Amino acid sequence: MTQPLVITAAICGAEVTKEKCPAVPYTAQELALEAEACFREGARVIHLHVRKEDGTPTQDRDTFRAAIEAIRARVPEVIIQVSTGGAVGMSVEERTQPLDLAPAFCTLTTGSCNFGDDVFVNTFPIIEAIAKKARAKGTRVEIEVFDAGFVDNALALVRRGVLEPPLHFDLVLGVPGAMTGTEDRLDFLLSTLPEGSTWTVAGVGRFELPLARAAIARGGHVRVGLEDNIYVSKGVLARGSWELVRMVADFAREAQRPIATPEEALKILRLPRPGPK
Repeated sequence: MTQPLVITAAICGAEVTKEKCPAVPYTAQELALEAEACFREGARVIHLHVRKEDGTPTQDRDTFRAAIEAIRARVPEVIIQVSTGGAVGMSVEERTQPLDLAPAFCTLTTGSCNFGDDVFVNTFPIIEAIAKKARAKGTRVEIEVFDAGFVDNALALVRRGVLEPPLHFDLVLGVPGAMTGTEDRLDFLLSTLPEGSTWTVAGVGRFELPLARAAIARGGHVRVGLEDNIYVSKGVLARGSWELVRMVADFAREAQRPIATPEEALKILRLPRPGPK
């Protein structure tokens, strides 16, 4: 419980629209302002998706570049983690465009699952292609785990030499169609992680805040934000991802768990100092 808590803010996503929650940022400047507000409340990582001006999700490298530059201008210390998941149905070529920018940190989903009414497809060739491109660019990956077999798949890639330990995992629980967000599922997944791993929990919808407390109590890290959940309580919309970050920071203080400084977050996640390469 003495290890500082790293909070990740998933500020945009590919699914939630302003029609559902007006606080969802679309433009580079909106993303930058939201990132700054989240950093001020204690977030040290910004999990980044980008949108076209009408809200359509895109993996366009230039749109990512504009968003990253805008965020860096306001909060140079924050860690930016680019998504390679994109939106359901995108090709590998689309999904990996932000890796052309050689970011320090990205996501890597290591399995396929039902995703609401859709299927999020990640075959081994897709996973390997993303992992190999990330490695070639010097980008550290966060393994996104939506179901139990995703951990096994990541470990298979370690054995093949595609991934290199120690690994960092994000346990994404509560996606409709994948593993639910109860504490017994969290504890099961934790029992499967290799020694020396670091891990974050992202609860979806109503599971977000209870799982944040559970992760804090177990010594893990937490991801929250409008990508995963738009409510601060039943029927009450969040005013931004920053409000959810604030709640998690309050949970940590109640548990007497310190919030990581930017330098501590880099050390915990084994990342280089942010900045242009």
